[in-house]
Amino acid sequence: MKLPKLIADLIAAQDKYDSKAFTENFSDDAIVHDEGKTYHGKTEIRKWNELTNSKYKTKYEPLEVTTNGDEIILTAKISGTFPGSPAIIKYNFETKNGKITSLHI
Repeated sequence: MKLPKLIADLIAAQDKYDSKAFTENFSDDAIVHDEGKTYHGKTEIRKWNELTNSKYKTKYEPLEVTTNGDEIILTAKISGTFPGSPAIIKYNFETKNGKITSLHI
C-alpha cells in the first residue's frame, strides 16, 4: 500500500519509538484528540507520544488509507501492551503544508 509520505514518516518514527521524529510531522499548533483528551502543540504531543510509547509499546500496521484534499484517514491494526490488543483504529488527520494540523483518534 502506498502511504502519503507524511503518514509513512509518522509510522517509521513510531516503529522506532522516536517521539522527537514522530512530533516533527506535526505543525507547531497541531491538536491531537485521543482517549477523551486533547493535546495542543508539539510539546504536549511529544509528551503524549512518549507516555503512550512507554505505557503501550504501540505498533501500527496500515490496512487502508484514503485521502481527500488535506484530509487523510488511516485505518490500522494497532498492537501493543494494552487490553484488547490488537485493535483496528481509524486515525483522522488534517494536514496543511506537509504537516499534520489535527489528529483525531
